[in-house]
Amino acid sequence: MSRFHSIFLTGSYPLARACNFSGGCTSKKSSMAPPPILSIALPSETGRVLSIQSHTVQGYVGNKSAVFPLQLLGYDVDPINSVQFSNHTGYPTFRGQVLNGKELWDLIEGLQANDLLFYTHLLTGYIGSVSFLNTVLEVVNKLRSVNPRLVYVCDPVMGDEGKLYVPQDLVSVYREKVVPVASMLTPNQFEAELLTGLRIASEQDGREACNKLHAAGPSKVVITSINIDGNLLLIGSNKQHKEAAAEQFKIIIPKIPAYFTGTGDLMTALLLGWSNKYPDNLAKAAELAVSSLQAVLQRTINDYRRAGFDPKTSSLEIRLIQSQEDIRNPHVK
Repeated sequence: MSRFHSIFLTGSYPLARACNFSGGCTSKKSSMAPPPILSIALPSETGRVLSIQSHTVQGYVGNKSAVFPLQLLGYDVDPINSVQFSNHTGYPTFRGQVLNGKELWDLIEGLQANDLLFYTHLLTGYIGSVSFLNTVLEVVNKLRSVNPRLVYVCDPVMGDEGKLYVPQDLVSVYREKVVPVASMLTPNQFEAELLTGLRIASEQDGREACNKLHAAGPSKVVITSINIDGNLLLIGSNKQHKEAAAEQFKIIIPKIPAYFTGTGDLMTALLLGWSNKYPDNLAKAAELAVSSLQAVLQRTINDYRRAGFDPKTSSLEIRLIQSQEDIRNPHVK
């Protein structure tokens, strides 16, 4: 008689259940060791990322905008959802749950209890409270106690175009506690001004802001969008050694006349993905990231037009799944 086995997990003990096709089943605790976690035992050439960001059931923001692109680029990604909402907050209504600092730490302790805390990268995005951000700082310390070479990529989401949309208290926590422990920082123009106290009105101002952020901690800084005299710029800076001068560059980004959600989350994920592949060439990594992002946005615009919708009239959900090839193999123009 043919037999088959299935495994059920009960607590920390695997319960082996053997059944035959005549209906007889027996159960017993197995003495076999649990199988290895292959993303740790056989790590990918790229890395293993813990991503702490928001999540929406519908649409692409936060982890929904970051996890899939990183997986396409070859990374194992474990997401922790800081919030879980039905949709992004730009809709007339939304429902869902918010994770607090204690609940975040419970997840970390669960991973630690099973020896699952080895990560090569930590990625964080929108965080809505000081208590949660302080717990994230504890997570950074915990992960670095396991892997001292952990790369922490931080998108310090605080506001845009002069408008703050997190509590004011968060700004000082980012400035005084988060920036010093970050490996890469990806603020927009307004966020870079908040973190440095500098007004950015020129390309040179942007470069000086990068230098000030380097002095505070991170070796890589990318100010992802700066509006200067009607032009949209990205300014990046890579300081490979403390004694070395920073290698700085700019990318002029074609403006697309529409507003999108999830683009900052996607951009930071792409910067993480490509900068790890080109660790000594941040300019190359940023160029590839911008190229993918521009292709995603252009496809989004075209698809809304095909659906008979004027893309200039509302915020748009990005067409992430339809842009897989542009993420894997960006075409640099």
